[in-house]
Formats: sequence, C-alpha cells, structure tokens
Amino acid sequence: MRPVLTQTLATDFARIALGHVSREYPNNPDHAMSGPEEAGKTPSELHPIFYGSYDWHSCVHSYWMLAYLLRRFPDMEPAEDIRSLFARQLVAEKVAIECAYFARPVARAFKRPYGWAWLLKLAEELIHHHGQPWSDALAPLAGVIAQRFRDFLPLAIYPVRVGTHFNTAFGLRMAIDYADATQDTALAAQLRDAGRRWYGNDAACPAWGEPSLDEFQSQALIEAECMRRLLPAAAFQEWFDRFLPDVENLQPATLFRPASVSDRTDGKIAHLDGLNLSRAWCWRSLASALPEGDVRRSIAERSAQEHLAVALPHLASHYMGEHWLASFAVLALEA
Repeated sequence: MRPVLTQTLATDFARIALGHVSREYPNNPDHAMSGPEEAGKTPSELHPIFYGSYDWHSCVHSYWMLAYLLRRFPDMEPAEDIRSLFARQLVAEKVAIECAYFARPVARAFKRPYGWAWLLKLAEELIHHHGQPWSDALAPLAGVIAQRFRDFLPLAIYPVRVGTHFNTAFGLRMAIDYADATQDTALAAQLRDAGRRWYGNDAACPAWGEPSLDEFQSQALIEAECMRRLLPAAAFQEWFDRFLPDVENLQPATLFRPASVSDRTDGKIAHLDGLNLSRAWCWRSLASALPEGDVRRSIAERSAQEHLAVALPHLASHYMGEHWLASFAVLALEA
C-alpha cells in the first residue's frame, strides 16, 4: 500500500517539531562574527525566530512543516499550539532582527542556498494561510532572501552538486515555488535559466558517488526533480530520457538501494536517513511526471516506497535526526 500523510502522522510530526523549534540547545550557529561585539551572543539573540532545532535552516523548515500540516489538518490536536507559536514568533520586530543579521557583510553566504530555499518555501506556504498576519510579517525577510538569489545566480558559473546543504539544484527547486506563488516572473526566469545553464546538457548520469557518508540528498535525483519543476513537461521528458536513460533496467543500481545508517547519534552519518527520505520524495515526484503506462513509473514508485519503509521508523531515534527529518518525510509522503 502506498504510504500517505494521515492526520495521525501529521500530529506526530507536529509534536516532534514543536518539541524542538523553541529548544535553543544544543545549537550549531554557523555564525561568522563581524567583531568582538558579537562574541557571546546566544542563538536566540542572533535569531529571535529561528534559534531552535539545532540550526537555523532546520528551524526554518520545521516552521514550514508546521505551517503546511496546519493547513492540511486544521483540526489536528496540535493546531492551536502551532497558531500560538506563530503568533509569538512571526512578528515584525523579530523579523527585523533576522533581516539585520543578513545585512551584515560577513553573512553574505549565510545558509546559501539551502537555508535560503527553505525560507522562501516557508514564505510561499504562509501565503496560503488566508486571514493570518504571518505572511505579511515574514515578507521583509523573504524579500531579502529573494534578492540574495537574484544577486547570486548571475555569479554562479558552476553548480554545486554535492548532496548536502550546498546543492544548488535543491535551492532552485524550492525557490521556484516561491517565485511562482508571488508571481515574481523575473526571479522565476533567473531560476529557470540557471537550471538550464547548469544541468541542461547533463546526460547518462552514473550516480557513482552515491551514497556518500554524510549526504542527505541524492545528487542525481534532486537534479532530476529540479528539472522536472523548472522545465515544461515535454522538455523535461526529453531531458530525463537522456539524464537517466536506463531506469527501466534499474540502473544506476545505487539509486534503487536504500542507504544503511550505522550510527544515528552521529549528526553526519544520520544524514543518510534523510537521503532515504529525499530519494523517496524525488522518486515519487518523478513518477508522477512520467506517462501513464510507462514502466519507469511503477519502478520509481516502488523505489520510493522501499526508501520510505527504511527511514520512517527513525524520525525521532536521536536528536541528530529528530531536529530535521520529519520535514523530508512530509515532502516524500505528499509528493
């Protein structure tokens, strides 16, 4: 049976996130200091909204997940706790401090592009929460991040292909949802142009570097998912046929084998649970883009289920995974 997001699962995921978005420690701030005046500042002083969840980007995408689950299941038990959190946190004065952090010259590349992408994904989600002030409150920070993309993309001659936070395909994939939702046609055009420049001529991807020990994204599949989202349907079909030409023969074989996780208390090795979830997300999304009756569609669906089956039981096995994995479970289950 194809796993789906139920209200029971949504409740569990929301409770996981509510347990860490306001948990300040342990914390990995990834903070470049401008001067001695910044020494000793706590995570919540630096980031009054996104100080929890071990690191800034995980906190951002946990807010996205909470907002998404609230919209999908507005009557679930944790709904009021989510609304209360947003009412306290997504307010103008706190957003202004988050914006000021990015205004520092030493923060030029802070969370590029992963955190940027998730912030725009959160902003896009909040647009759908009609009657709430949250979208307007976050809009200044979303504007800062959108401008970061506009400034960065013309400078980015090459893509970053590693399956970690620096992967540029993931950045494009999430940012395009925001650009389309806000009708920012100029940003959308930049994102699509970057995708074509970076990946348009890729063919016969061997995926020989997968899995890598601390990666949580498939270098191959996130690129394919990015192009699925950026290209018109017919153009994507042609590109995908060239990029992964032997899917019907389960090649490259590594893309169909879930990764093994040897130590979930190790923050880097625990990334492999995320790799399994993100592969499931990509395989499901790619399956939906393939024609009905195409044998690759069922192959992709089956691989997604196999990856989900090994990862879903471990979303809260240890805080090194607990602080972020559920968001990728939602992506996979809702693809």
